[in-house]
Amino acid sequence: MASMATSPELIASRYAEVCDRVARAAKRAGRRPSDIILVAVTKYAVPEQIKALLALGHRDFGENKAQTLLQHAAIVDEFFTRQNIHATTRKTRTQESSETLFQENVGMELKPLTNLPGGRDGVRWHMIGHLQRNKAKKVCDVARLIHSVDSLRLAEELQAIALKRDQPIDVLIQVNCSGEASKFGCLPPAAIPLAEQISTMINVRVRGLMTMAAETADPEETRGTFARCRELFEEMRSLRLGEGAPFNILSMGMSGDFEVAITEGANIVRVGSAIFGEPATTQHEVPVERDDAED
Repeated sequence: MASMATSPELIASRYAEVCDRVARAAKRAGRRPSDIILVAVTKYAVPEQIKALLALGHRDFGENKAQTLLQHAAIVDEFFTRQNIHATTRKTRTQESSETLFQENVGMELKPLTNLPGGRDGVRWHMIGHLQRNKAKKVCDVARLIHSVDSLRLAEELQAIALKRDQPIDVLIQVNCSGEASKFGCLPPAAIPLAEQISTMINVRVRGLMTMAAETADPEETRGTFARCRELFEEMRSLRLGEGAPFNILSMGMSGDFEVAITEGANIVRVGSAIFGEPATTQHEVPVERDDAED
């Protein structure tokens, strides 16, 4: 029996609330709700919660760590094997109330998931955390978009993988726009040279930028970080780097600040705790450097 924290009813309620907040933030910014892709971050989710969200029709999921991504992707595969539920054959009231939110063509100006196919039953996995090169191959077997490329060495590893597979890998450049030493990501002045180098690679395609703001009790304090990333994004988009895929994805915003990120132009937001709840703490946990892409 599901506990109260993992009950499908609670997940449905939180999910509907987040969808509504995304829609309202988009409208306040003069944008359509369908301009925004919501990535549900399963960092602290348990299998029952992931399955509940799948049953609601959600198909974009993100993970911070390679091993957890592989484990959770296996849970999703098992879900479809057991339930035989397909993305195109199930629509719930929650889906109907925000059915434009997860369309593949998201907006006239920014269409972030064009040429970014889903996997089994339309599920798309997003690798949003720091990616070690020795784990890149397994991640590329599952993830449809890697949000966290911040070095030429990682891009070169992805290129080697892509060449062997003869299949392009779509990536975002992670930029440290907050200036925090604890954050991964290249500094803003390095983003254009890095994108130019990657654009010479055959099978690695830079689709846009990702950033994280500093943790703060007041979401408005994150606005400057998101505005800086948007300005850099617009500058880079005007350069028309690379060929074969549009530079049109701006991944910004987490559970505590995604509404501000949307008003500053984000078209992918990464939300975990607002959907799945706060993680349970254990006595053996110790503070670690904050390097993840969701709270």
